[in-house]
Amino acid sequence: MKLAWIVPLMAAAAFAGPLTAAAKPSLRDVPEIENPLFAVAMAKEVADHCDSLGARFLKGVGELRRLRARANRLGYADSEIRAYIESDVEKARMRAKGERLLAARGVSYGNQETFCAFGRAEIKKNSAIGALLRAK
Repeated sequence: MKLAWIVPLMAAAAFAGPLTAAAKPSLRDVPEIENPLFAVAMAKEVADHCDSLGARFLKGVGELRRLRARANRLGYADSEIRAYIESDVEKARMRAKGERLLAARGVSYGNQETFCAFGRAEIKKNSAIGALLRAK
């Protein structure tokens, strides 16, 4: 009778998998997805606002594919990933996050050169954002 506690434990373990799978965090709360996705978005924003810098398009697409594969391995279906990326709420949140970063770094939407300076600094330090940018 000393092993009687195993039956309830095994029953709980049998149900833990499906409960855990249903309780996946939002992709915004998964740093290994959120942070590189944010870097891709920031690189695009810089390239869109600075004529002397361009986005490394193929590298960006490769990064997005890598992120999708990683999210799949973490248990997220393509439909969940698509819903996250296409969500107006998530787009607004990501935009606000980017605007806060840019403002903190002295970047102004009214001054293209501030985007260029920010982008060149990111390239120089080979940051996640800078690795997705190139001088034209």
